[in-house]
Amino acid sequence: MSDSLGATVHTYLEYLRVERQLSAHTLSNYQRHLQALIEWLQARQIQQWSELNAPLVRQWALTLRKHKETSPRTISTKMSALRSFADWLVVRGILAANPARGVALPKLGRPLPKNLDVDQVHQLLNITDESDPLAVRDRAMMELFYSTGMRLSELVALNVNDLDMDSRLVRVIGKGNKERILPIGRLALEWLQKWLKVRPLLAGDEPEALFVSKRQQRLSARSVQERLDGWGNKQALNAHVHPHKLRHSFATHMLESSGDLRAVQELLGHADLSTTQIYTHLDFQHLAKVYDSAHPRAKRDPATPDDE
Repeated sequence: MSDSLGATVHTYLEYLRVERQLSAHTLSNYQRHLQALIEWLQARQIQQWSELNAPLVRQWALTLRKHKETSPRTISTKMSALRSFADWLVVRGILAANPARGVALPKLGRPLPKNLDVDQVHQLLNITDESDPLAVRDRAMMELFYSTGMRLSELVALNVNDLDMDSRLVRVIGKGNKERILPIGRLALEWLQKWLKVRPLLAGDEPEALFVSKRQQRLSARSVQERLDGWGNKQALNAHVHPHKLRHSFATHMLESSGDLRAVQELLGHADLSTTQIYTHLDFQHLAKVYDSAHPRAKRDPATPDDE
């Protein structure tokens, strides 16, 4: 990127690295997105960023849309990189206004999280080797995930004193530093008790962390993800297992059993009910079944034939 377009991008990337302290991975993504734009502009004889205008930005967006392999999310990411860069060009006095600000982006559908069904959860949690402290720890973690629906970040931050075993409750600190108290199910409680008995074998001098590694340190989020994925393979599940999938399975199974959306929202720690509605993705058949059985004007008259 030795030309004028590339030299300006290089200066921008240095600004992001030094002033904004963005990670090497993020910087690499910015460079890749902007380099693709530079090549597209050069093919149209554009040599200076001062020549960038709204019609060009719209053409660029249209070009991205024409590539079938480019997803709406990728297009949105590329356009977001351009918008941020153009904002910087305005601050530097290279552009009078940001030409990317008025360009509509493709709508992103919120992806539905996938969950394990009840049988798959039972298969995953069927870990019986109590002679291995790591296996006991891992089952206690997974039971707690599925019992409470807590986030990965919440689980790895747990301390021993966050547990109230007598009351069968656990205190978690969620997003926005918000505290919530969650009930612990019978099996999760049972395996937590087993884990606390063997925890000293691994904990060493780590006094606080509930879940520790064999290095006598608080277990990291990455380690939890790797352990769960490993157990998914060991237990012969035909599915990738990660903490978020257990959280979603908890939400789905709770809602299917109770139908209480507000209660599930509270347990998950969602600030917005719409997040819970998307998260639990009850299919239409289930909703229709609930409606037919619950609404007084929806119940069928058994004496009435289906086709009149």
